Amino acid sequence: MKTYRIVAINLGSTSTKLCYYEDERCVISASLPHSAEDLREFSTIWEQEELRTSAILNFLKKNHIAVKDLDAIVTRGGHTKPLVGGVYRVNEVMLDQSGSGKYGQHVTDLGLRIVYKLASQGPLPLTVDPPTTDEFEPLARYSGLPELPRRSSFHALNHRAVGRQYARDIGRPYEELNLVVAHMGGGITVAAHRKGRMIDANNGITGDGPFSTNRCCTVPVGGLVEMCFSGKYTHQEMKRKLSGQGGMMAYLGENDALKVEQRAEAGDAQCGEVLDAMAYQTSKEIAGCAAGLCGKVDAILITGGIAHSPRITSFIKEHVGFIAPVRLYPGEYEMQSLGLNALEALRGRTPIQELAD
Repeated sequence: MKTYRIVAINLGSTSTKLCYYEDERCVISASLPHSAEDLREFSTIWEQEELRTSAILNFLKKNHIAVKDLDAIVTRGGHTKPLVGGVYRVNEVMLDQSGSGKYGQHVTDLGLRIVYKLASQGPLPLTVDPPTTDEFEPLARYSGLPELPRRSSFHALNHRAVGRQYARDIGRPYEELNLVVAHMGGGITVAAHRKGRMIDANNGITGDGPFSTNRCCTVPVGGLVEMCFSGKYTHQEMKRKLSGQGGMMAYLGENDALKVEQRAEAGDAQCGEVLDAMAYQTSKEIAGCAAGLCGKVDAILITGGIAHSPRITSFIKEHVGFIAPVRLYPGEYEMQSLGLNALEALRGRTPIQELAD
């Protein structure tokens, strides 16, 4: 029986994660950090292409993995028009929509470009459950301005994977559960999962919700309008303030939550307050999603890299534990989901879809 060789990549705001699979087995994995100093020189995500591609190729070379010998290379998806979930081949239509910025922008959009270029050496370029997976209910789309409807743009891949993992852990079908899932990483997104559908979530890139390590998300609207028209900032500078230089980065000049927590434990009161404020805003977002489920919540799941933080997770438990049990799934299940979904597609058990205009 053929052994399928797959590389999964996941470009985060501050890291590049990679896993090499042979069928279901993850043979080797790595998380390559990118410091604030490394990233500060780039004004757009597209300027990071050489940095990120070099990191990926160096990982493969170090582990004696040739791109031409791979069956597929799969990446966390970028931002396109709303899609149903599933496995997609990365094509030029997807790249055009992702590169336009019309549907949002994140470094995962760069991941699509990288795997598409590497595919010239042989492997199939794939993505799974893109962040624009859309299962919103009509009421969730209202923003207050018809010209600016709320859009489904969040960590859909990890949300679904963690929801399904929790369901397996308790021996119940995911489709029977009401869950609130909070992904806390470079961005923070919180979603209401009702019976297998993600019916509402904040847009954690340049949309709404809690501030994160380098994004501001919800800010006073009037003040933002005044800042945009003050003449002090260009369009690109304002976009960079919202995503890349906002949130914890804006307050402390640091995007590593672990380092900030260490500084807080060493007595830095400002670091402690910023962490608590981030956890406070996340708690409020969780409570809002619980309202969308009419308070009928089976569990609250906290995932992402920041879920490793005892300070932040304890704060959230204290503030939302009255709603439902809080369970921690630190790190992310995205790499596992990428690898296994790509394998199922290569074996012909899952259809490979194509994005059309």
